Amino acid sequence: MIENKQKIWLVRHGETEWAVLGRHTGRNDIPLTNMGVMQAEALGVRLAAHPFALVLSSPLQRAAETCRLAGYGEQAEFVDNLQEWDYGLYEGRTTLDIRSEEPAWTIWSGDPPGGETLAQVAGRADIIIDRVAAVDGDSLIFAHAHMLRVIAARWLGLPPKAARLLMLGTASLSILGYEHESRVIINWNDLCHLSGLKGK
Repeated sequence: MIENKQKIWLVRHGETEWAVLGRHTGRNDIPLTNMGVMQAEALGVRLAAHPFALVLSSPLQRAAETCRLAGYGEQAEFVDNLQEWDYGLYEGRTTLDIRSEEPAWTIWSGDPPGGETLAQVAGRADIIIDRVAAVDGDSLIFAHAHMLRVIAARWLGLPPKAARLLMLGTASLSILGYEHESRVIINWNDLCHLSGLKGK
């Protein structure tokens, strides 16, 4: 049996103001901060030497701009299924704030009212996985923390709730792939370092 060498590179978008504040940022189209812009450019330096057969991005500007600044805007296909979780009535609120009404709540333990269920997010993740698994070569995905975490859990064949164990920082790089025939995580939450960006 020939070993599968395919890799799926996952990039969480650069910093936003709401990410710094810990506010749930789903479908609100929040821009990158100045730091987020620099992070995206630095990610481009790290990724530049690697060829990709497929590049996908969420159309939300924080992911799309990270993709563009990293140098993949012209190659990318912008896919609605990569948008972040729709947090409904919890959009823009912090976990601490939500817990004043619903103690011990997390996004993984209770679906947000008026938003998507975890099962719906997992359904979108499975569509993305089927798409990249069919590619002959490596894929690069620019998206959002919770969406990428669910993609990783589903890649491993785990229930979507297992994504709670896979924290992701802004401007992080992760890699999914194979060991023999088994799907694995090769690298996770490798945070961007601006030291790799010349002239900044």
